[in-house]
Amino acid sequence: MKILIIRHGEPDYKKDSLTEKGRREAECLPDWLCDQVSGATYYYTSPYGRAKETAEIALCKTGRKPVILPWLREFDIRIQRPDDPMNEHIAWDWLPQDWTKDPRLYDKDHWAENEQMAEAGVGEEYRMITEMLDELLAWHGYVRDGGYYRAERPNHDTIVLFCHFGLESVLLSHLFGTSPAVIWQNFCARTTSVTTLVTEERRKGIATFRMLAYGETTHLYVHGEEPSFAARFCECFDDDTRHD
Repeated sequence: MKILIIRHGEPDYKKDSLTEKGRREAECLPDWLCDQVSGATYYYTSPYGRAKETAEIALCKTGRKPVILPWLREFDIRIQRPDDPMNEHIAWDWLPQDWTKDPRLYDKDHWAENEQMAEAGVGEEYRMITEMLDELLAWHGYVRDGGYYRAERPNHDTIVLFCHFGLESVLLSHLFGTSPAVIWQNFCARTTSVTTLVTEERRKGIATFRMLAYGETTHLYVHGEEPSFAARFCECFDDDTRHD
């Protein structure tokens, strides 16, 4: 089985929609997506407008409509960040000099014990989402069993998820058995980027997921569309690009 995780196009967060550039980015997806799918294909999307709009544009040549899954919404639970305790920030937006001080945030079993995470109930939200992911995969034939999946109905289907960076990082951390903080802080899935995973069943009935590509933007370059800077922070502090 193949999973394609597609982040929405460049967003207008205030309107929960795509910017003009975000729509151009999404318009680069249809041909590429048609070449990637194989076997039976299932499309799912976040309920947020920017993801639904991306899905609608990407699927324009398929005649298909995605199923809306509420738990694919952005992982936007808020915390009181150590450097700014009077305001609430999205749980995965930390300054490196703060989150790297707590070794628990690197640990797959203890990251949610961090005081800021625990107080906001981030671990409970994480468990709810990963349980929903496992329910979806079970419906598609792969049942979680500890650190791997039992391939009860092995197949070559393709699952396409239109969602968000924070949420994508949660899904990947669960599939790979790692702390989400490591992915939130060290990886960058640019807008409309595609992450590709496939199952591997080296012994009959025992499957794991391997990532073939992360944050791929080939479809943008093919159409001469420069990737948005929206997912990044300034490369050097004196650069005239995003700091916060």
